Amino acid sequence: MEKIKITLPDGAIREYDKGVSVYDITKDISEGLARVALGAVVNGDIKGMQETVEEDATFKVVKFEDKEGKLIFWHTSAHIMALAVQKLFPGVKFAIGPAIENGFYYDFDTEHRFTPEDLEKIEKEMANIVKEGHVLKRFIMSRDEALEYFKEREEPYKIDLIENLPPNEIISFYTLGEFTDLCAGPHLYDVKKVKAIKLLSIAGAYWRGDEKNKMLQRIYGTTYEKKKDLEEYLNRLEEAKKRDHRKLGRELDLFSMHEEGPGFPFFHPNGMVLRNILEDFWKKEHVKRGYGEIKTPLILNEALWHQSGHWDHYRENMYFTNIDDGDYAIKPMNCPGSILVYKSKMYSYRDFPLRLGELGLVHRHELSGALHGLMRVRSFTQDDAHLYMIPSQVKEELIKVIELADYIYSVFGFKYHVELSTRPENSMGSDEQWELATNSLKEALEEKGIKYILNEGDGAFYGPKIDYHLEDAIGRTWQCGTIQLDFQMPERFDLTYIDKDNEKKRPVMIHRTILGSMERFMGILIEHYAGKFPVWLAPIQVTILPISDKFNDYAYELKKEMKEKGLRIKIDDRAEKIGYKIREARLQRIPYMLIVGEKEVEERLVSVRKRDEGDKGQIKVDELIDEVIKEIEEKR
Repeated sequence: MEKIKITLPDGAIREYDKGVSVYDITKDISEGLARVALGAVVNGDIKGMQETVEEDATFKVVKFEDKEGKLIFWHTSAHIMALAVQKLFPGVKFAIGPAIENGFYYDFDTEHRFTPEDLEKIEKEMANIVKEGHVLKRFIMSRDEALEYFKEREEPYKIDLIENLPPNEIISFYTLGEFTDLCAGPHLYDVKKVKAIKLLSIAGAYWRGDEKNKMLQRIYGTTYEKKKDLEEYLNRLEEAKKRDHRKLGRELDLFSMHEEGPGFPFFHPNGMVLRNILEDFWKKEHVKRGYGEIKTPLILNEALWHQSGHWDHYRENMYFTNIDDGDYAIKPMNCPGSILVYKSKMYSYRDFPLRLGELGLVHRHELSGALHGLMRVRSFTQDDAHLYMIPSQVKEELIKVIELADYIYSVFGFKYHVELSTRPENSMGSDEQWELATNSLKEALEEKGIKYILNEGDGAFYGPKIDYHLEDAIGRTWQCGTIQLDFQMPERFDLTYIDKDNEKKRPVMIHRTILGSMERFMGILIEHYAGKFPVWLAPIQVTILPISDKFNDYAYELKKEMKEKGLRIKIDDRAEKIGYKIREARLQRIPYMLIVGEKEVEERLVSVRKRDEGDKGQIKVDELIDEVIKEIEEKR
């Protein structure tokens, strides 16, 4: 029997017979590990316990706490749900059922309209299936056999999937009880570990995401090994609903969306206060670090996008227009505009590094079903910067960008993790350039002592990149900043500078954003703070609440004084009871509420209620102003 070598994460190498199962390797490592393992990552591919290993491989066992383990667990859970639906609703046709970020879904074609009551029935049936303890069996068929199999069962979506597979694709199936599905895996060995089940919602979904195709019914769900973990997840979901930036955007009068401009947000005065504060903060920090600010046009000639490579790699996401019989595109990215600014003069090596920042509005076509408040829009402002340098400056400039990102995220109270994405399949440029670029990013991260996750093949078409994933107040992560090292654009646009030896050389280019986009970052902040913005960001920092209209004059006198000090003030002088006014101010999440009545007027005081601390008692006006200003300056 031919032997294969298996390399474990600690570098240890073990020999097995070719065709050994993932389960047998795991059991050989440790019987205890085999009991909790869900699968393994084998040469970078995720495999279930029943799959075999046919060649020398790296081998890492995964459990539920690993993202690969969750993918296996939730993929199997989608099949359990499909079997439950097959049992309860005979005649249903099956489309696809993948694992997704926090669970799974399956798309069904049936005349029956699923209801919330149906979800409860399906959950119970799923629990019964788990008790039955089915083992998942994998087998393969030829293309013709697979087509015949699904024609007999009248499964049009599976037939469509098979017909669109590459000619030499291995066509694998998994059987769970009476349900057999066309599926590449990976899956759990059996269903016994799926102890906690919750089906979450029903939605419509077009087959293959194309609105010309039939609308299917999609059921979303999630599962866990332990009921306690499911309860924690459901609590987080409830908290996320309360923090939904679309709901808070309406309540706090920050922004709105309208059918007249789907995917194009409308910012209201309160929203513009928040946005302008963010932009001013961004500009000041960049000026301190030697960036020059530029602004480039929204519409540029189509030929430019051919030259940049965006036409070949990105045109489905672009909008186009015709001007003076010429073809133009609305920019989806800011980099070609920055490059034209660079090309407007000749540079010497002494001019480097050249740092050009731009709050640049871009437009990208997103499918209507993908649009989501400020998080996924069709027009957004990137906090872009493009840095030009000689090769010897690359590492130092990368480190400076990493330090700037760390500072900015710390101001907002975000923890984060970093991912490094390497060369994708549709890339431009030579192996040497990609290797140099990737190693430069690795060295900069390692010098700063930053751990990173490696995403093989997930870089931009013109260069590898570092992505920042921010963790918000309830533990969700959001991809925001990105740093991309690029040897391709300088080549394609023939960018040059005069070096010490008086020869023309090619500069290196860094593309980077830190907030990512103003719109999305605002959405993240709304949810992170649950609308309770720190004083420096709050659209209204202080509200003055007169107990009766007798004290309105004093309230307006205070407002004038505080406004002159740069504070954002509102007065609630309606003829309402003070309790009602306080409740309204709380709903608007205003940081400071100042209550004024007889004693406050006589002694030039204010009674202070702080949003998160309650009643603070009476304070002299000057002391209060100093306290608020200090809180703003320190960005607490």
